[in-house]
Amino acid sequence: MLSAFDDYPIHQTPDPILTPATGDDDFYERYWFNGYNKSGDFYLGVGAAVYPHLGIQDCGLSLVIDGVQYAFHASARANPHREMNIGPFSIDIIEPMKSLRITLSADDTANDTDMACDLLFEGRTGTIEEPRHHFPRGIKRVMDTTRFTQFGSWSGWIEYDGKRLDIDPEETWATKDRSWGVRPLAGGDKRVAPSQGGAGGLFFLWAPLHFDDVCTHFQLFEDNLGRPLFQVGAILPTYSTPSEIPGIEDPAVQPMRNNEHAVRFEPGSRMAASGTMVAMTAIEDGIRHEITFEKIFTYRMKGIGYSHPEWGHGKWHGELEMASEKWNLADVDETAFDNQHVQHLMKVTMGDRVGIGVLEQVILGPYKPYGLEGVISGIS
Repeated sequence: MLSAFDDYPIHQTPDPILTPATGDDDFYERYWFNGYNKSGDFYLGVGAAVYPHLGIQDCGLSLVIDGVQYAFHASARANPHREMNIGPFSIDIIEPMKSLRITLSADDTANDTDMACDLLFEGRTGTIEEPRHHFPRGIKRVMDTTRFTQFGSWSGWIEYDGKRLDIDPEETWATKDRSWGVRPLAGGDKRVAPSQGGAGGLFFLWAPLHFDDVCTHFQLFEDNLGRPLFQVGAILPTYSTPSEIPGIEDPAVQPMRNNEHAVRFEPGSRMAASGTMVAMTAIEDGIRHEITFEKIFTYRMKGIGYSHPEWGHGKWHGELEMASEKWNLADVDETAFDNQHVQHLMKVTMGDRVGIGVLEQVILGPYKPYGLEGVISGIS
């Protein structure tokens, strides 16, 4: 199937651009964003993805404010030209790698939920490409993705539960995450024989952090013995406007290595507690940079579909379906499987710098360095 993209010299295979290079049903393209103000009063998350072989697009918008998490979910038949319009929700790129707009129409003829938004993302750093993520399950490669991250700011507004939150770009920072490739969806292939191997595990930490003059990026995957599989560390210069960013990948970014972590958990769960330390060593100057974390509150990623029992990613709900929901943070069962993928909003300190950001965690299965056993059991 041809598209307007085929008029550009960007092909990687003999197929038209819209034809994925793999026939794996789990192939996807995803946009993901978070945001929060400097005082830590609220957190917003946005996600949207298309699964070309499944013929599905879905999205979510979720806000935590005043101790409550609000969530909008939508799913529809995929747009054949990959336009990210899912009913009343849309993502429109204004300038690639610089700015884009996210809207969720408040028109009650198109949106029968109690959430709406008009948000402008503008970059304050260049982008950073993470190492290609590829994980096997037995002999099959079940995850094979590329992701890049960019830091920015938000302006605009969100409506929720009959209220309106106006967002000040001078006070509200953002993270943009773009990824594509193959990532296993919930359910999997029902033809697969049950595993006879021992319990596996996934230990994932991801911490994009904002300070006034720099941003830092920290990411790692480890196996259940604590051996590193992939890791990223970087200090990124910030810029006052997107036009000042000196290219898609800023040559002034300082790579980091030797990522370390010393996570302390809430008693009886796997949720990171208010004290978390991450240490990295700059490649160029050899300086050890320690970042300490103090938790403000926890955002559940199921608000935008991750592990959601009903609105999980890549599920067929019909030509167009949408819903909204809310829950009190104090009522969340931290031992439930659908609440294990989270982002903790954190006050962070690096030397004399004080900033804010998130520590995202997915910790499933045993993990020897912290004495974790079972699938989701915590530390007593």
